[in-house]
Amino acid sequence: MRKEFNRNKARLHRHKRVRGKISGTPELPRLCVFRSNKHIYAQIIDDEAGKTLVSASSMDQAVKTDFPNGSNKEAAKAVGELIGKKALEQGIDKVVFDRGGYLYHGRVKELADGARESGLQF
Repeated sequence: MRKEFNRNKARLHRHKRVRGKISGTPELPRLCVFRSNKHIYAQIIDDEAGKTLVSASSMDQAVKTDFPNGSNKEAAKAVGELIGKKALEQGIDKVVFDRGGYLYHGRVKELADGARESGLQF
């Protein structure tokens, strides 16, 4: 009997392995990325308190007006810049990057580059 390959199950397995190694603290929160077919989401999380400190997505009005298609690299870069700007307003300048089990390529890389350009340090 042939085993079925489930892409999302494999991603969740990678994500679980990475999350065993990194965690967000109040001094160094975690920048978490989730990518769907239509949008990209980013959150800065303090895992010790269990709270989301800052969030941004391609559905935010600031991004959606400029990039109606939230599933491309340009929108991902805009989301990275937006979350970086929001984080700096909250006094967060250093984070740990959690790619969520996705390859560091394409939209995930553009989001990270946008966050770095806006002043966040990984």
